[in-house]
Amino acid sequence: MTDLPEDIDPVESQEWQDAIEDVILRDGANRAHYLLDRAVQQARAAGAQLPFSATTPYINTISPDDELEYPGDYDMEGRIRAITRWNAMATVVRRNKVSSEYGGHIASFASAASLYDVGLNHFWRSRSAMHGGDLVFFQGHVVPGIYARSFMEGRISEAQLEAFRSEVDGGGLSSYPHPWLMPDYWQFPTVSMGLGPLMAIYQARFMKYLHNRGHIDMGDRKIWCFLGDGEMDEPESRGAITLAAREKLDNLIFVINCNLQRLDGPVRGNGKIVQELEGDFRGSGWDVIKLLWGRGWDDLLERDTSGMLRKLMEETVDGDYQTFRSKDGAYIRKNFFGKYPETAALVEDWSDDEIWNLRRGGHDTRKVYTAFKRAADNKGQPTCLLIKTVKGYGMGTAGEGQNTTHQQKKMQLDQLRAMRDRFQIPVSDEDLPKAPFVSLNNAQKAYLADRRKALGGEFPKRDWRGAPKLDVPGLDKFKAQLESTGEREISTTMAFVRILTTLLRDKQIGKNVVPIVPDESRTFGMEGLFRSVGIYNPLGQNYTPEDADQMMYYKESETGQVLQEGINEAGAMADWIAAATSYSTHGVPMIPFYIYYSMFGFQRIGDLAWAAGDSRARGFMLGGTAGRTTLNGEGLQHEDGHSHILSGTIPNCISYDPTFSYEVAVIVQHGLQRMFVDQEDVFFYLTLMNENYRHPEMPMGAEEGIIKGMYRLRKTARPGKKHVNLLGSGTILVQAIMAADMLKADFGVTSDIWSCTSFNELARDCQDTARWNRLNPLAEPRVSFVRQQLTGSKGPFIAATDYMKNFADQIRRCVPGEYTVLGTDGFGRSDSRVNLRRFFEVDANHIAAAAMVDLYRAGAVTEKDLKSALKKYDIDGEKPNPRLV
Repeated sequence: MTDLPEDIDPVESQEWQDAIEDVILRDGANRAHYLLDRAVQQARAAGAQLPFSATTPYINTISPDDELEYPGDYDMEGRIRAITRWNAMATVVRRNKVSSEYGGHIASFASAASLYDVGLNHFWRSRSAMHGGDLVFFQGHVVPGIYARSFMEGRISEAQLEAFRSEVDGGGLSSYPHPWLMPDYWQFPTVSMGLGPLMAIYQARFMKYLHNRGHIDMGDRKIWCFLGDGEMDEPESRGAITLAAREKLDNLIFVINCNLQRLDGPVRGNGKIVQELEGDFRGSGWDVIKLLWGRGWDDLLERDTSGMLRKLMEETVDGDYQTFRSKDGAYIRKNFFGKYPETAALVEDWSDDEIWNLRRGGHDTRKVYTAFKRAADNKGQPTCLLIKTVKGYGMGTAGEGQNTTHQQKKMQLDQLRAMRDRFQIPVSDEDLPKAPFVSLNNAQKAYLADRRKALGGEFPKRDWRGAPKLDVPGLDKFKAQLESTGEREISTTMAFVRILTTLLRDKQIGKNVVPIVPDESRTFGMEGLFRSVGIYNPLGQNYTPEDADQMMYYKESETGQVLQEGINEAGAMADWIAAATSYSTHGVPMIPFYIYYSMFGFQRIGDLAWAAGDSRARGFMLGGTAGRTTLNGEGLQHEDGHSHILSGTIPNCISYDPTFSYEVAVIVQHGLQRMFVDQEDVFFYLTLMNENYRHPEMPMGAEEGIIKGMYRLRKTARPGKKHVNLLGSGTILVQAIMAADMLKADFGVTSDIWSCTSFNELARDCQDTARWNRLNPLAEPRVSFVRQQLTGSKGPFIAATDYMKNFADQIRRCVPGEYTVLGTDGFGRSDSRVNLRRFFEVDANHIAAAAMVDLYRAGAVTEKDLKSALKKYDIDGEKPNPRLV
């Protein structure tokens, strides 16, 4: 910060200070803020170079005079909270008595217990007939405390607490918030740090989207996101905070637990994380409320007439604050208050115990309630609460304020005794070694029941059963996509856009469709949606777009249907998750279609895609310009040869690589049926190409094979000795068809052609079949779908795709014969499609040559024929391996 110039007129300076003090006394701090802000603006307009600061003094934002009366039974809640702390600790300690393999965390909830207690008792409303319910992103490491609370409410049994982190045999509790594992309890997965804040912002944004488009009345619903100060170093944690301010998401509240410690040590040992975060959030347009000091500090600050205590608070770095809390009152007296005579005098008549009992703001429930209420009532902008706590609060020598506290899983007998005595837990010395769970008495149980009843019922709770089924269109609605394109050439991307347009126009579900594009609408031929359904912007369109005189101008509207996220795949994916979980968060099923460059899909947002699976998301992801050779000219970081490998790692992601428009139509209609009628918790990934070619009419009876993963596109009536089976997907299937024609014309080789719409689904079926046969060796063996389709087919099998060889190689064990796989292993590069396919050895020439090699090895063609083929198809045996160059 720039040093202030010398005070050339102290009398005048004092007059200004007295005037400001008088304004505060008469008209309040807001009036003083207004006057000072106008003065600063006037000075800057006159050319004064005034320094900017987005931070405020290192004290509480809300003064003691503005604190609210606590609405609950303060003493009753204090006793319940103490027992909750104990039970949370016991959940982890008891599990680790069985085995240290289970792990768990004690210190995070210990620091944040008051925050969650106030929220659960006074703020977080469950969905009911009267209210849509609040949404809370719980910090992953605090779950023992949330389970402990539910145990005390009677929602979770003691047996379940005993089985914390033991889920294999059923009945156990998940390690962190996982909707997949506890579908009636957790709303959001949050322990992959950084994803919680990103997803919370877009959940808040999507809630307003639903409200503005008439799907819900959001009323005063809020989204609360609990975070750790260490977690805020994840780029995703702060990456979208400007969006929240820009769209005035006053339904969003961040609660950042600033215990100053991350997993191994201080968050900012040499600095102040609270001040850093305040600057970021306030500078981004958020309202920031700091709660740093408990009530014990109020008297000291009031008596701080010299200002030295405020100075000391400001200049003390976080590493020292952590050290103070790990010591004792005498150490704090000497090393904190003792730094200046003025601050030492403030506590000279205090005992060391009194100094030690000075609390940080996050452990003062009265102050927490006031901060929460201020945030909940805020209008026009999101709110960030920066609340200072002690990590491991109450754990004493077991880890309070210590670098090792995050890893603390066990407590010695003397440590258990100290915690019991500190919180007055009703556990006898005889039972103490067992760290028993403690139940509430009848009055305490009744109090908790009354609090939750007033707030609508149980919390946390994932309410998904009430979502209605949708009346999805049948396959006949996509008649145009089932027919041949004749001489006209189109891409599967174009086919998809037409399918999407049909859905948007559907009277039953059109309003539920959510197109999501990260600034590539024109790339995918979707600009027509700008005019027809509009781009969502909660502020409308307050400018005249330069293309306003054109048919498909850039139209923004507060009721727009398209979510256009800019160059922001992570934000678009978070949007998609919000839409894909709307059936459980709002009771309104929405149908999101998120289309993006396939290379920037699973590779870039893989962690979010995994979270989507955990969230039981339902919707469509479309990887446009897919494959390693279809996006000619763009090069290494644009060409996708592995998204299907990545999509296959998510158990409930159903992925397809279609070639023809009718395949896209069948898959989309099937997905609509499974997700929005049968209400399965799956989501679909389709790759789409930007390459134009002719599309045939759908063969009779092909639907089952398209859905299961393969069907015979072309069958030879009377295959001779020289016969092969060519398998392909996506645009490389077109190369396989060309190869079949070349083989017939050049060497009289006949071919059956198989369209493999999903090697991933085929592979899962192969694996499931093998597993069943292994576990049931005495039963009649099951037969995989691949083997059912290919058994009886004559000749070798050659598969070629625009993806890594592993993609098609997954089904090798189920192929009844010689199986050769061609794929695009290696880095992509820029060139024409013809040259790229030749480079990666997946063009028609290489497919035909591979077929001839396999026929030669089977004795079906002569060496002369093979040599002729290798020469004709220009196969170079010394060509470098594309994977290595």
